[in-house]
Amino acid sequence: MAREFTRVGVVGLGTMGAGIVEVFARNGLDVTAVEISEAAVERGRVTLTGSTDRAVAKGKLAEAERDALLARVDFRVGLDALHDVDLVIEAVPEHLDLKQRIFAELDRVCKPEAILATNTSSLSVTEISVATTRPNQVIGIHFFNPAPVMKLVEVVRTVVTSADVVADVEALCERLGKVDVTISDRAGFIANALLFGYLNHAVGMFEARYATREDIDAAMKLGCGLPMGPLALMDLIGLDTAYEILDTMYRRGGRDRRHAPAPLLKQMVTAGLLGRKSGRGFYTYERPGSPKVVPDEYTPPAGDAALADGARGIAKVGVVGSGTMATGIIEVFAKAGYEIISVTRGAEKSAKVCEAVKTSLNKGVVRGKLSETDRDAALGRITWSATLDHLADVDLVVEAVIEELSVKKALFASLDEICKPGVVLATTTSSLPVIDVAMATQRPADVIGLHFFNPAPIMPLVEIVQTIRTSAETSATARAVCAKLGKTGVVCGDRSGFIVNALLFPYLNDAVKMLEASYSTADDIDYAMKLGCGYPMGPFELLDVVGLDVSLAIQRELYLELREPGFAPAPLLEHLVTAGYLGRKTGRGFRDHTRR
Repeated sequence: MAREFTRVGVVGLGTMGAGIVEVFARNGLDVTAVEISEAAVERGRVTLTGSTDRAVAKGKLAEAERDALLARVDFRVGLDALHDVDLVIEAVPEHLDLKQRIFAELDRVCKPEAILATNTSSLSVTEISVATTRPNQVIGIHFFNPAPVMKLVEVVRTVVTSADVVADVEALCERLGKVDVTISDRAGFIANALLFGYLNHAVGMFEARYATREDIDAAMKLGCGLPMGPLALMDLIGLDTAYEILDTMYRRGGRDRRHAPAPLLKQMVTAGLLGRKSGRGFYTYERPGSPKVVPDEYTPPAGDAALADGARGIAKVGVVGSGTMATGIIEVFAKAGYEIISVTRGAEKSAKVCEAVKTSLNKGVVRGKLSETDRDAALGRITWSATLDHLADVDLVVEAVIEELSVKKALFASLDEICKPGVVLATTTSSLPVIDVAMATQRPADVIGLHFFNPAPIMPLVEIVQTIRTSAETSATARAVCAKLGKTGVVCGDRSGFIVNALLFPYLNDAVKMLEASYSTADDIDYAMKLGCGYPMGPFELLDVVGLDVSLAIQRELYLELREPGFAPAPLLEHLVTAGYLGRKTGRGFRDHTRR
């Protein structure tokens, strides 16, 4: 039988501490909420009152429930008030010496059977526990911000934490309506260990001027369905907090260079650019604490005129290829009003592509997203062909053939001979160097990458990949075309993975390494990222959808180009691919899909 908690204590009433107080009080627990001074207590009271009042205003909490909740909270100054609690959770700033001092005092004040918990997100629970005479009763209970909303709690046991203490805390999490994942004491636990490597990589990408802050954030939101872009998320977390977490993970986690804080991050913290709370971070905000972004000197010009500046006129587009991506791109251009010439390797493939486009457009009509007139007009704009010579008078060619460099180079050499001067030649490659394709022609200034995401008619993102030979006019044309298609075009350099894959796949690879080390289960890692970070899919769900063979190939390309040891493909991923476990398409990957 799990112990019954009747009164709990919370030390520290900042945003996180006040949120934890609310979670406990909402679920019928009496709470002693402790701060260092009357002023700090009052700030905590205001935070809690504001949060519960907003819940009432949104209809998520009745006024009577709010009043009962607030009546359960006893605000006090000083740790001595915690002498009769059954459990106390500390939520003070992430400084080990501060937490150790608090735990030593809690050890003196609290009754012998009380559980002492820390909400640390990165520090060693073990090092905190040894400040007490009861390390077996010390545990990590890591809530996520905002605590009343986020469902995940990481329960962190040390090597000496009592099994009864772990079981009691797990039962408490269930009572609170939370999903808990129980893990051992390792730097960053699950969510932060995976999240902050990705965030740090994004900062490095911005620092290198590989892409703008807006394009990096838009790429990850639109390409991966994430709730926030990495740089906007850093501003929300606080750059000082992010720096401390990364620095702690680097020192505690084997000095992986991917966790070494990007130099720009340290410079911004030193300069007081801490994110939303200071009014300026990667973005500029209306005022300190405001979520509203305002224009600054780095904000790009807006409007169609800015996009069209220097762009060539595009009326007729050629699409080469017969796969899913080519089919989707044909549909996108045809619906946007462009004349299309679809070129495949033979009449039979053309017929299949034609049928696929018709089927997709008909679905749009059935779902009310497209009128029959617009469908017929889109189909009327498409000419079906089996010869490249019909591309002689197009203004733009989009290549969507197999991901083999030799095939693409041969195709572009042929296009170079066939197409008129000034035509923009675009490749949809997701992993190959665009410059290699460009140099197969005598017009590399006219070659660019247009990386659509699958399914092209639905996904709103296109990565516009410039090589060092791509002209400004070609880039402007690509941006204007993406705008007319209703897509968000993000501009980046010709580097392995571009933006999305370069940030996404190392994170997925880190998750595989975490599983490989038996730190946690695939289910718990997926729960952690979905419930703790708001990701639409957990890393192992996503890997099985993408295909483990595709994921391995992309990770190998990233490692070969960047030579970063942390990017080396996880051996477990290589073994699964060798064994033929490729994900959903083969029925088995990280999970067995034949039983579902």
